[in-house]
Amino acid sequence: MKGMGGHHSPAAESDVWLTPPEIIAALGPFDLDPCAAPEPRPWPTAAWHITLPENGLRSPWCGRVWLNPPYSTADIKAWLPRLVDHGSGTALIFARTETDSFFRFVWERADAVLFLRTPRLHFHYPDGRRAENNCGAPSALCAYGEYDAYRLETSGIRGKFIRLREPAGLFA
Repeated sequence: MKGMGGHHSPAAESDVWLTPPEIIAALGPFDLDPCAAPEPRPWPTAAWHITLPENGLRSPWCGRVWLNPPYSTADIKAWLPRLVDHGSGTALIFARTETDSFFRFVWERADAVLFLRTPRLHFHYPDGRRAENNCGAPSALCAYGEYDAYRLETSGIRGKFIRLREPAGLFA
């Protein structure tokens, strides 16, 4: 992921890397993917996809959001605050736990986090082929909202689940 020390060389020409379909299957369905891959995409990530040239940060968000943000854009730090404000969804990000962004938008604001167990993720090319190399960094799934925390905890995805906020309602 270009710009974030990802699974392809820093000179990678594309920032379009698809979430492995098994992650979407384990956590979905989602209502919106504001950073979706362009058509034709080999599998849906949500019922509604926002793709370039639309701006997913400025478009209205609704329902449960799936967020696998573009890592090389200058506004990467804007995606997590937007999901925090929206309050319902799950983000797939690098587990850079020491960064200011991780402290501000995961440790302090997420309801739960699942640190994915090795082996590291292999993202997919826009045509659906699995990348030869792994992503080059540890990954985390960050849940915002009680329902997303519940889905993360019961997903069966291998890793270490940590609840950051005590549930207060239906999924307690």
